[in-house]
Amino acid sequence: MCTGMRFNDTEGNMFFGRNLDWTFDYGERVLVVPRGFKPASPFGATAECSHALIGMGLVEQGQPMLFDAGNDAGLAVAGLNFPGYAGYESAPQEGKTNVSAWEFPLWVCANFESVDQVVDALQTTAIVDEPIAPQWPSALLHWIVADRTRSVVVEYTDAGMQVFDNPVDVLANQPGYSWHAENLRNYLNVSNAWGGEGSFGRPLAPFGAGAAQRGLPGDYTSPSRFVRAAYVNANYPQKEREAANVSRMFHSLSQVAMVEGSAMARDGKTEKTLYTGCFSSATRTYYFNTYEDVSIRSYCLDEYPQTGDAVIEA
Repeated sequence: MCTGMRFNDTEGNMFFGRNLDWTFDYGERVLVVPRGFKPASPFGATAECSHALIGMGLVEQGQPMLFDAGNDAGLAVAGLNFPGYAGYESAPQEGKTNVSAWEFPLWVCANFESVDQVVDALQTTAIVDEPIAPQWPSALLHWIVADRTRSVVVEYTDAGMQVFDNPVDVLANQPGYSWHAENLRNYLNVSNAWGGEGSFGRPLAPFGAGAAQRGLPGDYTSPSRFVRAAYVNANYPQKEREAANVSRMFHSLSQVAMVEGSAMARDGKTEKTLYTGCFSSATRTYYFNTYEDVSIRSYCLDEYPQTGDAVIEA
């Protein structure tokens, strides 16, 4: 399971983050992909990277399998688990730009500068079930794509390509985005206001702040995490400066982080938040911490070679 989030600082700079929740890690680490890198794109969707990018993932056969990333233009993307709903093409589609599921984050960040450009390109794009290797079957995902102006959710199902405007700027897992967006109507009573006072034969006041939050879901299911993330993101005050906004992201995503032992997966293993990542479009810096080490580490894209022919493991 996973949760993603986007917001702006007081100057309009974007901060983009995600939790990756699962029962085991993949050996993921921070990767830098320089401009000029020529990926082994199965159907030629990306001949050469036009933008340098940084994110979290792993390298397989010299190719970056990115879980989330941001590029030098301030465009970012993250893939979140979407089982039972995602459905890719079994073969490349004639007349389309065919993108394999594993390369979608790379395709977005390597080729485009804005959400608008991505949305235009998606009108003639198909996502294909073409694993990079037998041991890495195509993950069933949907994606949140964001820049300083907005975010969208990209879902590819049996109905084909669907792109949703995402004014709440968060994403979780299944079901689809449109369901989550409508489900927010069930929580219109939830507020950050003081709970007020009442009378049951005598004047009574709330026990403290948070009384108007009653009904805000607290479990780890995707619908509950979506609501909780949307609530926190909508009510957190805008901040100035990089440090305050990085703090905002990590505090916000901690509200939907999974604690080991608290929720069992179907196989009997417990899920936990393996890492939390945050991309700053202003400084092109990738921040992250892990379950085992909550210290926040930072990697600035500008400190690595901007052009090259190989993926850099930071």
